[in-house]
Amino acid sequence: MKLRIMNGRLLDPANQQDKLATVTVAAGRIVGIDSTADFQADMEIDAKGLTLVPGLIDLSVRLREPGNEHRATLESEMIAALAGGVTSLVLPPDTEPSLDEPGLVEMLKHRARKMHQANLYPLGATTLGLKGEALTEMAELTEAGCVAFSQANYGIPNLSILNRAMLYAKTFDYTLWFQPSEPSLSSGGVAASGPFASRLGLAGVPVQAETIALHALFELQRSNQVRLHLCRLSSAEGIELVRQAKARGLPVTCDVSINHLHLIDQDIGFFDSNYNLTPPLRSQRDREAITQGLLDGTIDAICSDHTPIDDDDKLMPFAQADSGAVGVELLFSLVYKWALENKVPVLDALSKITVNPYLILKAGAPALPPCGQLGVGAPADIALIDLDEYWQVSRKNLLSQSSHTPFNQYEVPGRVMKTLVGGRLVWERE
Repeated sequence: MKLRIMNGRLLDPANQQDKLATVTVAAGRIVGIDSTADFQADMEIDAKGLTLVPGLIDLSVRLREPGNEHRATLESEMIAALAGGVTSLVLPPDTEPSLDEPGLVEMLKHRARKMHQANLYPLGATTLGLKGEALTEMAELTEAGCVAFSQANYGIPNLSILNRAMLYAKTFDYTLWFQPSEPSLSSGGVAASGPFASRLGLAGVPVQAETIALHALFELQRSNQVRLHLCRLSSAEGIELVRQAKARGLPVTCDVSINHLHLIDQDIGFFDSNYNLTPPLRSQRDREAITQGLLDGTIDAICSDHTPIDDDDKLMPFAQADSGAVGVELLFSLVYKWALENKVPVLDALSKITVNPYLILKAGAPALPPCGQLGVGAPADIALIDLDEYWQVSRKNLLSQSSHTPFNQYEVPGRVMKTLVGGRLVWERE
């Protein structure tokens, strides 16, 4: 189908474009920007008052399949993603069973293709069962569709196994994704160590859990130059270590979650379990360091860390509640809110959820199509957003099967009105 989108403001960080434009689409790709001569459209969209942005790329979206369909389903979370303008999802491997077997990856990819909605990019498990004991067959998992390898929220306590994983990945030019957390220091903790956690009587996770893990990763990386992506940094000290690693030329990228972009440990308030997150929320100083890291390029990307949890496991005393929150529908709005509050140019903020995540994925998956941009020839994955509309985060306004988020009742800017994937209108707000 041939499509013309008229009268919209086009924002494209990859090509540094911010202008009023007419975009033409054919065969699922963008074929023209402001070049409409002789183009006969089958369908037209008047985008007056709306902004066209590349379909967002979210680097951490748990779909809860297979194994936890009572919490969410592929169908429910795909729709939630599209409602947030997210057209490409990276799936961590901590499903049940974990993504350590090619058949599971192929099944998920097949189901996602049949739905004709968002693009799904699974991460393979680095070790069997995510137990940190034996490496998976990374080559077979790559053939099945994995774009990189991860331990999700699980570390590898055995440094010999970690070193072998790096050597294997370097040999075949794979990327390893790690959330830096030393298990012996973080196990059992539910809040950031410090005076606030102590007053609440909550078991703490010290900053050293992140920094010691980073020191180990970088020491091993230096000898083999494997490509690393670090997930969900949370501390000023950890960000500084990444800054130093990049300055030394180590091939490393990193992201933070929207939760840590806006919240600090004191937001836990009176034991609100919606704020039980991994890693835990840290201090105002740490949040300011995150903003600085985003501004100076130390932090490459922002993700939602979308983790649907059912009422039975979330509506519990803080320390007993499962960790995590939904966020894929909030990704754009919360990044835009951060940009407005910190006077960050919208193109710079948008790059953290479009072109930068694409480059992170592309490094380990060279065949990845050029998503996260609106240039001629790119897939027509597009979100149409009303930047001026503020909306309230609430159970009735979220489409995820779970509605547990620390941003409940927040007023946030920027609402997705339509989402296209491959030139098809796959979601539209009523």
